[in-house]
Amino acid sequence: MSAVSTLPAQSSTPVPAEPGAPSAAGALKLDLPPLTLGNITVDTPVILAPMAGITNRAFRRLCREYGGGLYVSEMVTSRALVERSPESLRIISHDDDEQVRSVQLYGVDPKTVGAAVRLLVEEDRADHIDLNFGCPVPKVTRKGGGAALPWKLDLFTGIVRTAVQEASRGGIPLTIKMRKGIDEDHLTFREAGRIARDSGVAAVALHGRTASQFYSGQADWDAIAELREALPDIPVLGNGDIWSAEDAVRMVRQTGVDGVVIGRGCQGRPWLFGDLMNAFEGSSDRFRPGLGQVADTVYRHAELLVETFGSEMMGLRDIRKHMAWYFKGYVVGGDLRARLAAVPTLEVLHGLLDELDRDSPYPGQDAEGPRGRAGSPKRTALPEHWLEARVLDSAQQADIAAAEVDVSGG
Repeated sequence: MSAVSTLPAQSSTPVPAEPGAPSAAGALKLDLPPLTLGNITVDTPVILAPMAGITNRAFRRLCREYGGGLYVSEMVTSRALVERSPESLRIISHDDDEQVRSVQLYGVDPKTVGAAVRLLVEEDRADHIDLNFGCPVPKVTRKGGGAALPWKLDLFTGIVRTAVQEASRGGIPLTIKMRKGIDEDHLTFREAGRIARDSGVAAVALHGRTASQFYSGQADWDAIAELREALPDIPVLGNGDIWSAEDAVRMVRQTGVDGVVIGRGCQGRPWLFGDLMNAFEGSSDRFRPGLGQVADTVYRHAELLVETFGSEMMGLRDIRKHMAWYFKGYVVGGDLRARLAAVPTLEVLHGLLDELDRDSPYPGQDAEGPRGRAGSPKRTALPEHWLEARVLDSAQQADIAAAEVDVSGG
């Protein structure tokens, strides 16, 4: 496959947004070269983090219409994909104009992960594959999966090496996304980064939190900088607490990363990728949509979800969780917010959006900052005796397959 550049998709019905007041000219330019992942060139080194129930075809399209980057699908479990469950095949579907079909896999067994990668390669279903080692969800870590898995160096090495080998058969670059570790006393990112590099991954992304933090507290950008310095021969990507283009600039300057990974910061704000594109191009323009423009985006998102799921009921059920993110900081009454969060049809949605004051301007700082639930620090649920050794014992080898469940995070 020849090199692929990711460029902004052209929307036939672009969502209007207003640029905010510019700051000092050129002060925010993100001076980074294109990101190279094997035979793929990402002109704008920005990656949409895979988020369960969020980064489906509909949301990826909205984001692409604002800016360039690499847009990763929702995570799919290796076992479900190998078993060809209808939901797993929906998750890995892409629009015809997605120039790089990016899929994230989750798995705990090297053979199953290898089989899933082989399916993607042989059936030409992906151009880029990412492995998830960042999930902090207790039902996953309790069985040794997600962010708990890199603690077992033999298991982590086996999965990454097998996946890289299978992906290389099709010339497909494979990357990994991980957290710092289980907690501050059991960090894994240093060894995991070296193993991944030595196994032939195309890049490593680090979320600067431990599993025990979940999404609470502050992301440790110093750890990201440390990993960047330790792995000078492959791209290192930074993730955590990027809520604005200005945050992305600060991360790049502080850590030296080769690109940024955007997760919760774009929930309810697909235009964040337009802000990032502007920053990379040296423009200080920022999207500051008024309430009417947000309403138009919500309706378009709902229409795309109906198309994605092939069902108005499922599409409208999915849009409900986005309402609080889209209208964060805007003047929307509590009763109307409640009705939007239970909207049943496109017709009803249209009527509810008509009740908004479309002339209401962008609310400023109230619409910025963290989105979603951060959770609180808690002890990470782990298998019995998990921390006693860095390799699996016989009982853990027998139980590890139970971690392959259909949830995501990280």
